[in-house]
Amino acid sequence: YDTDPLKENPELSKYRIELLKAPGYDRGRSGQILKDQLGVKSLAGFGCEGMKEGIIAAGAIAQYLRETQKGDPDHIKEISTYHLGDYMFLDESTTLSLELFETIRRRSARGSLFRVIDRTLTPMGARLLKRWIGYPLVDIRRIKQRLSAVSNLLDDRIFREDIRENLKGIYDLERLNGKVSLGRANARDLTALKASILKLPEIKERLRGAVSELLSDISDGLDTLDDIAQIIETAICDDPPVSLKEGGLIREGYSPELDELISVTRHGKKWISELERKEQERTGIPKLKIGFNKVFGYFIEITKSNIHLVPADYIRKQTLVNCERYITESLKEYEEKVLGAEERRIELEFSIFEMIRGQVALENHRIKETASKIGKIDVLAALAEVSELNSYAYPEINEDGAISIIDGRHPVIEQTVKEEDFVPNDVYLDDTGQQIMIITGPNMAGKSTILRQTALTVLMAQMGCFVPAKKAVIGIVDRIFTRIGASDDLTRGQSTFMVEMDETANILRHATPKSLVILDEIGRGTSTYDGLSIAWAVAEALHDLDNKGVRTIFATHYHELTELLSAKSRVKNFNIAVREWKDKIIFLRKMVPGSTSRSYGIQVARIAGIPEGVIERAKEILNNLENEDLDDLGRPRIARSESKEPGPGGVQLALFSNNESRVIRMIKDLDISGITPVEALVELDRLKRYVDGLK
Repeated sequence: YDTDPLKENPELSKYRIELLKAPGYDRGRSGQILKDQLGVKSLAGFGCEGMKEGIIAAGAIAQYLRETQKGDPDHIKEISTYHLGDYMFLDESTTLSLELFETIRRRSARGSLFRVIDRTLTPMGARLLKRWIGYPLVDIRRIKQRLSAVSNLLDDRIFREDIRENLKGIYDLERLNGKVSLGRANARDLTALKASILKLPEIKERLRGAVSELLSDISDGLDTLDDIAQIIETAICDDPPVSLKEGGLIREGYSPELDELISVTRHGKKWISELERKEQERTGIPKLKIGFNKVFGYFIEITKSNIHLVPADYIRKQTLVNCERYITESLKEYEEKVLGAEERRIELEFSIFEMIRGQVALENHRIKETASKIGKIDVLAALAEVSELNSYAYPEINEDGAISIIDGRHPVIEQTVKEEDFVPNDVYLDDTGQQIMIITGPNMAGKSTILRQTALTVLMAQMGCFVPAKKAVIGIVDRIFTRIGASDDLTRGQSTFMVEMDETANILRHATPKSLVILDEIGRGTSTYDGLSIAWAVAEALHDLDNKGVRTIFATHYHELTELLSAKSRVKNFNIAVREWKDKIIFLRKMVPGSTSRSYGIQVARIAGIPEGVIERAKEILNNLENEDLDDLGRPRIARSESKEPGPGGVQLALFSNNESRVIRMIKDLDISGITPVEALVELDRLKRYVDGLK
């Protein structure tokens, strides 16, 4: 099989890809691998008996783990099935467009939804929060259970703070459990596990008073693992070394044999010190020293100037430049005793530690279950914390087709624009009267923000979190589709327009009446008429899908799309309000009913920093196009006349202002041959009053 296409895929390039031959992983072999891994005779109890492809994939993964890990992953004794109907489906495009985990431009967690709402205190909680964001629920009962738990924790601050205070002392139970099960945990890992377990009784006790059904269920099923903590507490020192080969692992009193060896090695230092003092007195050599190294063992060191004082029972062991090293029979005997005890002590300590680690590993399934519950408690408390900090509201969830958001806000942007108040907006969608919202308005006015915040509000509600709004009622959404922005995907040979059409095609193929579709501009990457035609046809298709339509918010610069209102009954027009002042625009960020025919592109270009000369030239061209100022061949006067010289900044300024051009048009429109003197005076008076009004 040719692996080049896989290796060339930029999304897969960062991973190691190893292709497995299909014949080696058929249904039978993979099924047996799974049953061996899980320790069962049948997979029926896991709900995957008939899932052929799933069993083959899972079996291949299990075998791969056994072949690549240093220890057998025997602690993996469960497998669960994922059903599309249990969760809202979010494809890769939607996940990236909504910046759930990282921003589009910088691919950074900062600025993502996860970073804003993550107030978890444990690694298990942080991982679970990511799963909840990526897999929002569609089961109303489960959503309401989560919301009720968050509400319980939000309403009782002391309750929440007590829970969170105890969570702070809990280490990564899932990671520690994996290390223990694979035989990789050291003594400090076990003490970290013990410290975490000691926090569990207090958490369980605090949860007993919970009003929420979900919190009560967690409390009832929370295993505090007291026996595991006792095993570790009895055997392992409070502050053991990292290395398992240096001793100091096992608590005194646990093993009489080990205690005796420890006593020998500990008292040995005292014996050596006493021997050194005695030999100094016996020989009359005050600088006599007893030392040790791993090559020669213990030795008596005497400087060359004192060699004449060396007793006859000293045996020369090593000669150095400035000194001689000796050994005595008594020192040699003690060396054998002490060194032997030290080696036996280290070996025995390691043996005892392995036994303790093995005992803990036998309970890995209990630790895993407890870690899962602690992660869930952490996430619920974190969601309550962020809901209070950011003034989120409890969302109502139902099966109706309506989505109603009052004073909705973007959860991320409102945190990044602290220097100015975020302007909230209302959004309403249903399947009877207002199924498609067409939003027009200038760039930078806030159309994309409204689109994204609506999708994020729905997602947050269905993951079980309060939402950034004054009030929200969410009719269950089975899938969120987004077509927001576009960029060339040169690595796949796709242009901006092709990416845009791919995403749009995906929406039209898979959207259902329960979906939410967010469209931010369609057709920008092609000609105006082509783009408008495609955008119009897409809007019609979404309106008529399955004779029910899809709840859709469509932001567009094609003002002609607002005419859909007269053609389709469930389309409503909105625009983002702006105010003009001295040839400038002020963005009000407020969505109001009705359409607008102006895009304010030149004013936005000025705000973006386009040179003033270019701005003035653009205004001249726009004026010619709007006034249908044609040349002798009937073409709009866009190109400059050859006789004109460029004005300041290298750009020819407009000869007439918009107001002056209007006066000229008013004069041109007069029918001189058919007008009476009185009518001429009336027209002249009208022109004069108009001109006076410009001053």
